[in-house]
Amino acid sequence: MSHALSPQGREHAIEVLSSGIELDLLVIGGGVVGSGTALDAVTRGLSTGLIEQRDFASGTSSRSSKLIHGGLRYLEMLDFALVREALKERGLLLTRLAPHLVRPVPFLYPLSHHVWERAYVGSGIALYDAMSVGSAVAAGDQSGLPRHRHLTRGQALRLMPSLKKSALTGAVQYYDAQVDDARHTMELARTAAHYGAHVANRVAAIGFLRQGERVTGVRAVDKLTDREFEIHARQIVNATGVWTDDTQAMVGERGQFHVRASKGVHVVVPRDRIHSSTGLILRTTSSVLFVIPWGRHWIIGTTDTDWALDKAHPAATRADIDYLLDHVNRVLSTPLTHEDVEGVYAGLRPLLAGESESTSKLSREHVVAHSAPGLVVVAGGKYTTYRVMAKDAVDEAVQTFPGRVAQSTTETVPLLGGVGFQAVWNRRHTLAAAAGLHVARVEHLLRRYGSLTHELLDLVAARPELGEPLDGAEDYLKAEVVYAASHEGALHLTDVLTRRTRISIEAWDRGVSAAPVAAALVAPVLGWDEDRIQAEVEIYLGRVEAERVSQTMLDDASADEARRSGPDGRL
Repeated sequence: MSHALSPQGREHAIEVLSSGIELDLLVIGGGVVGSGTALDAVTRGLSTGLIEQRDFASGTSSRSSKLIHGGLRYLEMLDFALVREALKERGLLLTRLAPHLVRPVPFLYPLSHHVWERAYVGSGIALYDAMSVGSAVAAGDQSGLPRHRHLTRGQALRLMPSLKKSALTGAVQYYDAQVDDARHTMELARTAAHYGAHVANRVAAIGFLRQGERVTGVRAVDKLTDREFEIHARQIVNATGVWTDDTQAMVGERGQFHVRASKGVHVVVPRDRIHSSTGLILRTTSSVLFVIPWGRHWIIGTTDTDWALDKAHPAATRADIDYLLDHVNRVLSTPLTHEDVEGVYAGLRPLLAGESESTSKLSREHVVAHSAPGLVVVAGGKYTTYRVMAKDAVDEAVQTFPGRVAQSTTETVPLLGGVGFQAVWNRRHTLAAAAGLHVARVEHLLRRYGSLTHELLDLVAARPELGEPLDGAEDYLKAEVVYAASHEGALHLTDVLTRRTRISIEAWDRGVSAAPVAAALVAPVLGWDEDRIQAEVEIYLGRVEAERVSQTMLDDASADEARRSGPDGRL
């Protein structure tokens, strides 16, 4: 299929990219901004390429708090423009662009002081709601999120019985939205491919081509075969996030700005460890802490500390985990312990560097600049506003193009799984009966694949054993593992277990028992023999062990050394 990120589709993309033709636009970086930029460009009618040195979303874009939100704390900083922009994007994602992946989530904001705090917080959240409505009307959308409500202590405790009575005098409940960030980013890349972009992961830019001062392309290497080739393009967009400075250095350009990495750590605990029907937001001395419902789990995060070590595999320390548990335990009647933690992940935020600000104060705004003729850099920003960043990057890139280039259309272009999602959701009982699956299974598929669910059900119809739960990760069907390799660009076992599914942070053993089964399922799709299957499993198990060891270390340097000892350095 034209919109499948299959191994054959990747080979064809590389064949085109290396053929010597000149693309209109080449994007380096397959995170949310790079994938969004490729989609923006190709839907304007531009010939477009997208390369990613590892896997789609393998950096920041799979390790976020998984929230689509305006950012209440930016409102407190009086950054009204950023909040308004983000709330508009939240509405678009909820209703039009990715309704299968983005859904509402309630949060409880506990109050610990009488009168003044309720007035202060209440007025801020009221403004947040008002800006949300204004943005939705301006976009022609109605996100349908309930408005905030004030609660007494008793009402709040009924919603979240796990709270200590002494931790609050009352509360305000409001709504934001959440997303499976890695799936969303992959679907952006897949949708770009569907519209004609030449998309290839595991392809690294290792140098730039120049004619005089002008950048005219990149030297690239296929990480699966080690074959080097050249890609020519009229304009190149550097969308490499925390790697921005490294990418700019390859062209010998000192940028007008620099990107600093801020480490954010999250822990994942089973749903039954916190008795609540709502998420939670807590103020800390430097930032905020979220407790976010995530299927049968809670995600608790995040930290915000400077990081200057390995960008590919940032490591969480025991001190990071202690920080999160200590803060959330201040309000829980039954404290969480390290034994309750089933998953941990660490990601790096790309922040525009100032002179001496702490990372929590660095800008979440984004910048776009022509750092050299033929080379545009886009950096900063926040996940929710990726589409605006992508639009701005393409607008900058096409300024020099002769003739009129079409305006951005991504405000009205849903991702593939979002096309007709509501109609398919309404048929979920019929689909379940026809497939011989429980309706809860079909709902799980619809919330991950949207209107593409029929492709999973076709796999099950052809091979009924794929309708069985995956051993060691029973929330997922075997078909999802096969589909990850055949349609979603997964090229390694780690891609399947950490990003196409979230088994690495959801399974009690972090996917160790699921790994051999999953590897055997994808082997025929990816052409693996027994030796390769064993090697992929060993790499994944080594990754898990390295992460576990790093999470016992007390400082970043020790944790980084332990994490880098894992066998997945190239993945």
